[in-house]
Amino acid sequence: MAFWLMRSEPDVYGWDELVRDCGTEWDGVRNYTARNFLKEMQVGDLAIFYHSNKEKAAVGIMEITRAWKPDGADGQWASVRVEPREKLARPVSLTAIKGEPKLAALEMLRQSRLSVTPVRAEEWKILLEMSRT
Repeated sequence: MAFWLMRSEPDVYGWDELVRDCGTEWDGVRNYTARNFLKEMQVGDLAIFYHSNKEKAAVGIMEITRAWKPDGADGQWASVRVEPREKLARPVSLTAIKGEPKLAALEMLRQSRLSVTPVRAEEWKILLEMSRT
């Protein structure tokens, strides 16, 4: 199983909408690196749902329930199906993430413009611990 972080603006499509819809097609990603990460995702992988822009916080955990399929008119992009698994006990803010030295290599921080990034197993554990304290 692999771990990911996927960002969405909460005023466009947030955690509450994901829960209401019981899942969604994660599409519309138009960056080659992020597209390649979507193509690496497998059914059963887990992803942190991160609210970007206003809230800037990790808020929930999603599961990848369908591997990638072509997206866009020309099919050069990729989408995956995600479903909510659990809301984090407390959001983990960007400030808290940046303040944790053990997360210094987190891809989200290194490649801040990407909406989809991998998360290492050790980083995943730390993020979940931070949501419980």
